[in-house]
Amino acid sequence: MGLSASRVQIERLTEVPPGLFDPLVTESESAGYRLVRRLADEWASGENRFDRPGEVLFAAWMDGRLIGACGLNVDPYTKAGGVGRVRHLYVLSAYRRLGVGGQLVGRVVDAARGRFGRLRLSTRNPEAARLYEQMGFARSAGAPDHTHVLELR
Repeated sequence: MGLSASRVQIERLTEVPPGLFDPLVTESESAGYRLVRRLADEWASGENRFDRPGEVLFAAWMDGRLIGACGLNVDPYTKAGGVGRVRHLYVLSAYRRLGVGGQLVGRVVDAARGRFGRLRLSTRNPEAARLYEQMGFARSAGAPDHTHVLELR
């Protein structure tokens, strides 16, 4: 059976067993990215469990296998209220271009509505930037702490 976004299940994670993120960490680090390692390390240490008001962490699964993740935190880079930050979006390369990233970001945006008036994020990945822009995020040229913003109000 071929790969299909209709077979993807998105769920909120409240518990993360040790090693859950290992396949994503391995692939992302081999591509030169540390965002998933940071997600796994911060979860393990308790530094970031996506458990403050409005925060969530979503996982994408296919056939019982974790294939992606994306989270929403209160934006730690601003003192302004009502600002959320999209964090740690990563989808295994074999599952890209199926809409998995869009499903994850869509769930994050839906979770943010009513809790946050603005979402911000930072990415240096051109593919990720295109995805965010297709989902309505605008580039924030020259901003020191984010590359994209989405107004939810």
